[in-house]
Amino acid sequence: MTTEHDTTADHDTTADLGALLIRAAARFPEHGIRYGSADRPLDFRLQTYPELLEESLRVLARLRRSGVGEDRIVALLLERPEDFLPALWACLLGGITVCPLVPLRDDPQRWAAQLGHVDTLLDGPLLVTDVRTREELPAVQNLSVVTLEDLAPAGTDAGTEGDALPLTPASPDDVALLVLTSGSTSASKAVRLTHGNLLASMAAKAGTQSLTSDDVTLNWISYDHVAALLEAHLLPLSVGAVQLQTSPETVLAAPMRFLELIDAHRVTMTFTPNFLLGQLNKIVDRLPAAPSLDLSCLRHIVSGGEANPVATGIGFLDRLAPYGLRREALWPAFGMTETCAGSIYNREFPEADREAEFAAVGRPVDGLRIRIAAEDTGLPQAAGETGEVQLTGPMVTGGYWNDKEATEAAFTADGWFRTGDLGRLDGGRLTLVGRSKDSVIVNGVNYYSHDLESVLDGLEGIEKSFVAAFPTRPKGSDTEQLAVAFAAAPEVAGDEPALHRLLIAVRNSVVLHWGFRPALLLPLPKDAFPKTSLGKIPRALMRRRLEAGDYAEQVGSVQALVTRQLGGYVAPEGAREEALAELYGELFETDPATISATASFFDLGGTSLDILRLKSLIARRFPGTEPPVLAILTSPSVRALAARIEADRSDAPAPYDPIVPLQTSGEGTPLFCVHPGVGEVLVFVNLAKYFVHERPFYALRARGFNPGEKPFASFDEMARAYVDAIRSRQPHGPYAIAGYSFGAAVAFEVAKLLEADGERVDFLGSFNLPPHIKYRMDELDFVETAVNLAMFLDLVSEQRAKTLPAELRPLDRREQLGRLIDIAPPERLAELDLDLERFTAWAELADGLTDLGRSYVPSGDVARMSVFYAVPLRGSKQDWLDDELSRWTDFTREAPRYLDVPGEHYTLMGARHVAAFQSILRAELARSLSAPSDEQ
Repeated sequence: MTTEHDTTADHDTTADLGALLIRAAARFPEHGIRYGSADRPLDFRLQTYPELLEESLRVLARLRRSGVGEDRIVALLLERPEDFLPALWACLLGGITVCPLVPLRDDPQRWAAQLGHVDTLLDGPLLVTDVRTREELPAVQNLSVVTLEDLAPAGTDAGTEGDALPLTPASPDDVALLVLTSGSTSASKAVRLTHGNLLASMAAKAGTQSLTSDDVTLNWISYDHVAALLEAHLLPLSVGAVQLQTSPETVLAAPMRFLELIDAHRVTMTFTPNFLLGQLNKIVDRLPAAPSLDLSCLRHIVSGGEANPVATGIGFLDRLAPYGLRREALWPAFGMTETCAGSIYNREFPEADREAEFAAVGRPVDGLRIRIAAEDTGLPQAAGETGEVQLTGPMVTGGYWNDKEATEAAFTADGWFRTGDLGRLDGGRLTLVGRSKDSVIVNGVNYYSHDLESVLDGLEGIEKSFVAAFPTRPKGSDTEQLAVAFAAAPEVAGDEPALHRLLIAVRNSVVLHWGFRPALLLPLPKDAFPKTSLGKIPRALMRRRLEAGDYAEQVGSVQALVTRQLGGYVAPEGAREEALAELYGELFETDPATISATASFFDLGGTSLDILRLKSLIARRFPGTEPPVLAILTSPSVRALAARIEADRSDAPAPYDPIVPLQTSGEGTPLFCVHPGVGEVLVFVNLAKYFVHERPFYALRARGFNPGEKPFASFDEMARAYVDAIRSRQPHGPYAIAGYSFGAAVAFEVAKLLEADGERVDFLGSFNLPPHIKYRMDELDFVETAVNLAMFLDLVSEQRAKTLPAELRPLDRREQLGRLIDIAPPERLAELDLDLERFTAWAELADGLTDLGRSYVPSGDVARMSVFYAVPLRGSKQDWLDDELSRWTDFTREAPRYLDVPGEHYTLMGARHVAAFQSILRAELARSLSAPSDEQ
């Protein structure tokens, strides 16, 4: 019997990409890939090139047994490099075209749109993923999916089974990779990169960079970015170099690890967008002591994906020169997916660029030619003149898959590729001066303006067709920033609180859609938007006006409005608050002097990634202190966080207080919201933002989270404790109280107690819970409760949660919880500071609350109730309303009001639905609290 590895002996070692791995395995058997992760940043596992080849051939054999031939495209949805790379090479060795994908977990609708588009565009590809991701996939009709685990038949070793595996060498014109362009997930193009394109590119890059098998490279960027796949993996493999592959979180959460990894592994070449250089400059300036670093090994850093400010690059070289970094180590570069990533390098930086604001991108690799064409006529421009950058050469794509129109538009009549960038050639060196395409490049990623504008155009309160998303780069900034201009509807523009809520909704929509917050939101009157005769907004003109100061008055007005709505500016007091204000300023790239001590981290635009960065900044500024994520979530202002840090340094435990103030401004009646069955209040964080300057928003958190706290022993004890806490903040009514899920039953009991004390409860809200919960609580044993908690925390998908209880019940309790932690995404565990011990304590607390619910029988009544209903956990929405929620009629003296809200039980306050939910809730609050009460 011949093993799969033997089948490579006759494979042509120069004809296709598969030959590169075969050659690397044969010539450099001790070299390979070192895999690392965020939780073990300096601990790597080596997979040699022979081992990678063997594993890839096993995967190829399984693909072949699954019926995948050279005519079937394979889409890879695999996040771990150790899963992705063997699957990639399986396809390349087998002559199978492959398309890399990334999950869009935070937005199932966009993810479904992306997968549906890919399925249609690529003619029904086979999607290969892992078990965890398979369980999270949104439903897409006719999508063909298989997991790596499913590819291996049970009880067989695919590596030694059957006859020798025949390899079919690809021709240079065969498509090896299809790489999706940026932009809308339902309209992205697939760039065709052939074996010939990629082989020509790798040879030219290696020659320009003088790479050999003696080199060690580093990559921390995900494989949907073409530079990670080609510049940082295929290129080092093509010469037999050793390569480190780690996760983006490893560097993004702690940027200094980039330098530490270079030192620890003696890295000679790496790639990074410019924004990381800017972050490192700031970090190095604030280090309390010189780090122990030796960067003399590093020959060059390729920096592409966005413009490179000369000041940032020189500052980086200057700051790290004491640690051995070479003066010529930084290479600004240019490349696109269509040019197989980096294809033009500036090897003369910084000496040739000292007088410029932005570094040139340099000279092309061998085989690539550049010309500059006039935008209006298309005629070639003379040296030094500006025009569209056009390219030709063997590494340039031939076009887009299944998109004849886009392909024709991308090339000139004589076959040159139109980059869409504006530039000039001086002495053969290319300098980019702008873009003819309307896009924004943030942290090295290209985003198309129209994609975001179509989302914002649908927001309530925005005038249709009066939205413009465009880039801006404040002087001294290390990366482009996003500005969003929009015209508010007249009823919003004249109402300051309403306009502030619209600003929040726009910002949240950008974060949800693109994953980062805009630097500037600019409400303008309709007549301030220039429009062409065809009704289009010239975004470049708006950018010029912004950077010329034409909108300075409006920018100042927005800043003043936000400050007023956040309760005005309150100066930090003491060294700790002042230091935290500086950290907030660094995080949000704003003047620390504008950070109010009482402004919430979330009101300032903080995201989950920002929380991780803030944790790292605090740990560096206050050695020995690293507050958990939950501390930041529940103490989000400079003042509250400073107090929390001080309390954590004290030996005395803080007394239990169920009230978590998520928003404290506004003169309206406060809203008190009771936690769901997991006891925690994180679900209310997004919702509370919309009540700024309108009414305080308090959440009630269960007892038992902090050391020494005993969970409640009864439902009555819990309700009475919450009443006492509420009255400590608001001694007398009228009250506004609501509860989400399990919390609705608690809120009902709290309202009864307040009414029994002679107080009015003018608003009582149930967020999707009927009065009778015992039957549901009886269904929830410890395993079900723990799985529900894991689903609530996004540790497992809703689909996976349906099958897990049966799998876990045969295990003992510690094994059950350990299994849930093992299958959870490591990055999510890191965000929540969760380990087995903390998750166990949380699960036991949630189980205790469930146990209290098992004995709960509703009785008595309250004056009134508003029931907000969404899609239930099972069954139809109408049946849920008719058969369960309608039974609140038995417990209210007035007929309950039923309000239909979008989303499902677990998503009605999530990022996608919170803007709609808050609007319905706030309107109902206003109606309830302004209506005359018949009862005293």
